[in-house]
Amino acid sequence: DADTTADSSSDTAAATGIAADKLKVGLILVGEAADAYNKNHIDGMREACQKNGMDYDSQVVVKANITEDSTCADAINELLDAGCNAIFADSFGHEQYMEEAAPDHPDVQFCHATGYQGATDTLDNTHNYFAKIFEARYLAGIAAGLKTETNKLGYVAAKPFAEVIYGYTAFYLGAKSVNPDVTMYVNYTNEWSDATKEATNAKALIDQGCDVISQHSDTSAPATTAQNNGVFAVGYNDDMIPVAPDAALVSARVNWGAYYEYALKCLIDGEAIDQDWCGSYAEGACYLSPFNDAIIADGTKEAIEKAAAGLADGSVQVFAGPLHGKDADGNELNLAEGEYYKENEKGSSPTFTYIVDGVTVLS
Repeated sequence: DADTTADSSSDTAAATGIAADKLKVGLILVGEAADAYNKNHIDGMREACQKNGMDYDSQVVVKANITEDSTCADAINELLDAGCNAIFADSFGHEQYMEEAAPDHPDVQFCHATGYQGATDTLDNTHNYFAKIFEARYLAGIAAGLKTETNKLGYVAAKPFAEVIYGYTAFYLGAKSVNPDVTMYVNYTNEWSDATKEATNAKALIDQGCDVISQHSDTSAPATTAQNNGVFAVGYNDDMIPVAPDAALVSARVNWGAYYEYALKCLIDGEAIDQDWCGSYAEGACYLSPFNDAIIADGTKEAIEKAAAGLADGSVQVFAGPLHGKDADGNELNLAEGEYYKENEKGSSPTFTYIVDGVTVLS
């Protein structure tokens, strides 16, 4: 569906409303503020503050380099001590610390990107948010499918979680929609952000014969490795053309500002923040960076525009049959023609974990 809300929204307003100039917000970042992923969150929050009449520099407290361990609990306590009315955390492993803090601070809203654990079912002040980035990845995959000459795509993946698996599956299926002969190889780094590992994995994929490299990892290393080895790249989080002008085709990106603008407005207006929010490509919650017109294949823009229109009207489904796959537990997915797996049906948390035919996980 294209709705930005799920059924599990809170029915009670979070507060009576906080004047825009009195609102204080905490933002927890998993890495350096300058890293593309974290910078996107900062840029989104800046934009949201501006649109809601807030001053980012004085009203947002940023905690960078907060790892997915007790460091996050310490950061949350510091933000609570600073008087934050809402705390936003941007990484998968921050969730348990947000959920541990929330019951003792019912007047503070705890909002977590890419969450899945379920406290949103029982606590009014916990919220998950994400975008249907798999839609943007599907569209970016079309650019890869039309560009490859070896029919081998490579994907540098962070961790074997649904958030990553559904993304690279969507990328592959987008490529396959325009190139039935395409296959894809995946290498995991087991880190969200590690430029050295990302470069090593990208090079291994290139050595495997992959001539388009994509990624779910936080640095530009896969794109620059593609550039240095004469192949092509599809990026994530940022426009990679400046660092890989001869390699980068396009990038899939999340517009975090769409959620932050919405959440801050709720706090100011005294309205409940939806407990599970997931915006679509058609709604602008995710998007593609500018195309590298010098190197994209002929017909790429037209094919992507057609597919995007199909996503918007429902005539294109990303995880559509015929499709077969198997998850880590051996459970099989078998979708016939006309059937499809409806991702994000119950909220923002990705659920697709099947390795589909045509995708090979190398490490």
